[in-house]
This record gives sequence, structure tokens and C-alpha cells, in this order.
Amino acid sequence: MSGSIPALFVQAKTLPEAWEKAVLACWQHGVDIKTEYDRPDDPASKDCTMMWVCEDPFAEPRIHRAFPGGLEDLEIYRQEVVVGVHDHWIAPEEGKWTYTYHKRLFCYEIESQVVDQIQYMIDKLSEAGHTRRAQAITWNPKLDPPTDDPPCLQRVWCRMLADEQGQLVLNMNTHWRSRDAYKAAYMNAFAFTDLQRRMADQIAKKIGQPVAVGRYVDLVDSFHIYGSYFKQFEGFLKSVQTRSFAERTWPSSFAEPMFEEARERLAAEKA
Repeated sequence: MSGSIPALFVQAKTLPEAWEKAVLACWQHGVDIKTEYDRPDDPASKDCTMMWVCEDPFAEPRIHRAFPGGLEDLEIYRQEVVVGVHDHWIAPEEGKWTYTYHKRLFCYEIESQVVDQIQYMIDKLSEAGHTRRAQAITWNPKLDPPTDDPPCLQRVWCRMLADEQGQLVLNMNTHWRSRDAYKAAYMNAFAFTDLQRRMADQIAKKIGQPVAVGRYVDLVDSFHIYGSYFKQFEGFLKSVQTRSFAERTWPSSFAEPMFEEARERLAAEKA
């Protein structure tokens, strides 16, 4: 042990392939380290600093079968991030949620003001697509350090570049202080690439020309696999070894009926 946390990099075309490669890299090359959440008999987690890149976030197949959770859960989480369907669950004084990413990004509260950071990014990129200032943050230094569940996402940054045909392309980076590689990272990336798509669409409307969705880059300070679920994780490793990539993924069309059921659940919940 050198005392250095491994810094790893992976890249792939599709979202499920990039996520899978990142998880496997963490498992194979991550360092053993304890966490603040371990029980006395839990093995140390696998941990690394990770940069994983998805070259084409909406290329199919877009869904990995092995992410923990159901397809309805995936759609609900997407809507929590991009629409804010559960912002009303924020109530730390009642022992409920202390934040949502949607609330922090679209309705950041500072000095009695509410700032829509995503709209700022859209407006700024519409004025100057090459700007380096189109970013949004989540961390609140007054509220977050004392809590047991501070935001993992720290920052979203975007910039546009023209491709060889002259079409503008929106690139997105997200930066995370901490991330459960197996149980959270895929759902996070699925939702934030949808936010990327929506931003590209809104910028296109403002400037009157198409904007394509470009590469998505995910940077994580602590990308980890918890020792507490190593037994469960063995199933993921076995599927990678015994199933083809097609058997480990689904196209979006397969998931759409389940996504529609999730949308119906959310509509009933709202009613």
C-alpha cells in the first residue's frame, strides 16, 4: 500500500457499457478501505477515484439489466431529478429528505433568493456556447456538513462544440464527491443524461438551430463498492462472465411499458 487512492479511467460508447466497465475497474483495481457506515464484520469496501465517459448517451441499448432496482424505479428517479416530482418530500425537521438534486439545481436557495441554475446554464450557453462558466452546484456549506446524508453530486458543467458537419453538440460533466458504484451510479447517469438532452433541446429552441447530445463525463472522488453487499455483487460478476452484452442490457423500447406504469403511479400520487 502506497497510501495513494487509485485514479482510474474508462470509456465506452453506450451508457450501460460505460457503467459496467467503471464498476469492474473499481472492483479489479480499487483499494480496500473502510467506510463510516460499516458494521463490525463488514469487509472493507473497494474504492477509487473514477472518471468514466459515455461517448453517446442515447445510443441503444441504453439500459443495463443488472442495476439494482426496477424499471419503474428508474423512471421515477429520472423524474425526481429532471422534473422534481418529489421535491415536496424535503422536510429534514420531520426526519425526511434533506434535499433533492432537482431542488438544488433548479431552486437553489441563497440569501433569501431562489436561483434556477439550470436556466442560467441554458441562457449562458445560448449566448456563448463556448463559455466555461455554464455550471450549477449543489453543496450548501451551511446546511450540508452537519447532516448524515449530504449531496453526493457537487457540480454540473456543460459546454458546446461544433462537430465536423457544423452542428452544435452539448457536452456534460458531472462531479461527485462520493458514489455507490454498483447501487447508485447507473441510475444517476441515466437521469443526468436525460437532463443533458432536455438542456440541448431548450438551447436549440432559444438559438433556432439543432443541438445534439454529446459525450457525458462522470467524475467521482470516491467511487466505491461496499463490502456489506459483496455477496450480492457476486451475481453481477457472474452475469458479466456468463452472459453476452445483449443479454445484460435492454433497449429503451423494452422499458417503455414499465416507464408508463411509473408515470401512472406518479400521476395517481399527485392526485
